[in-house]
Amino acid sequence: MKYRTLGDNLKVSALGVGCMPMGGGGDGVYGAGTKDETVATLHRAIDLGVTFFDTAEVYGPHVNEQLLGDSIKGKRDGLIIATKFGFTFDDNGGVRGLDSTPQNIRRACEGSLKRLGIDTIDLYYQHRVDPNVPIEEVMGVLVELKREGKIRHMGLSEAGVATIRRANAVHPVAAIQSEYSLWEREVENDILPLCRELNIGLVPFSPLGRGFLTGQITKRSDLAADDFRLGDPRYSEENFAANLKIVDAVKDIAAKHGVSGGQIALAWLLAQGDGIAPIPGFKRRATLEDSMAAIDVTLDAGDLATLDKAAPLGGTAGPRYGEKMMAMTRL
Repeated sequence: MKYRTLGDNLKVSALGVGCMPMGGGGDGVYGAGTKDETVATLHRAIDLGVTFFDTAEVYGPHVNEQLLGDSIKGKRDGLIIATKFGFTFDDNGGVRGLDSTPQNIRRACEGSLKRLGIDTIDLYYQHRVDPNVPIEEVMGVLVELKREGKIRHMGLSEAGVATIRRANAVHPVAAIQSEYSLWEREVENDILPLCRELNIGLVPFSPLGRGFLTGQITKRSDLAADDFRLGDPRYSEENFAANLKIVDAVKDIAAKHGVSGGQIALAWLLAQGDGIAPIPGFKRRATLEDSMAAIDVTLDAGDLATLDKAAPLGGTAGPRYGEKMMAMTRL
């Protein structure tokens, strides 16, 4: 495994694990997996030198954090555990809405610590910006939690440029989490340059295009009827065929190197800068091991040029979310 530094001093494995597909958010996203295999996958990741594990209160809610917490018992040393706050829930576990009030941040933090079975959260993100609570107030609470030893580093997920600047003025932000991949390059317009300016790490989620860039999905019928991705505009009937052209280029480069398409997609992201640490999602050891092998794939200038041409900024057909979800990003 290779390692990178986010912000000033948060050292993480160059590839982390996005835990959402493993349960409590995964069963309705990528299909159900067995708990035993999921736990075995987490343990195998640790054996491979992965230190960076990403979850959130809203995954389930709560179930995903509990699963990760159970899986790292006795293995906590050296791991970087990231989770997120920012929602409230009804009695049935449904999401009521955004809430980054001080009292809800503290409630969420205490619950996450308990479910994860840890004393300190290494990286604590605001999951989505709450337009009703000034970011300065949010950061103030996080500063207090840091002083209390409950969190180590602070992050923002899907925040906009102005919010990031204001947050960083209160306290250095270690990482920004956002979707970033060969088929979703919007962050290159403003978020990635800002991260470089302010020395903030970038943590791309869905770095494999929700599985699309692996080349394993060649038609919409490859997905189960209840698969979350069927609601992704990029997977829609009108956009699917156009986006497959990106996959064709990935496959060609993969054949040249004798590796998988997923490894090429991850190697491309890793080549975009040392302050970038993608978190592909897994629930099976075979997928984990394939993706982690991307660490050793080096793309030459010709490879990068070919991929840039096939998947230019703005070249993907369709937005990454529907209208309701898009309204919650870049605030």
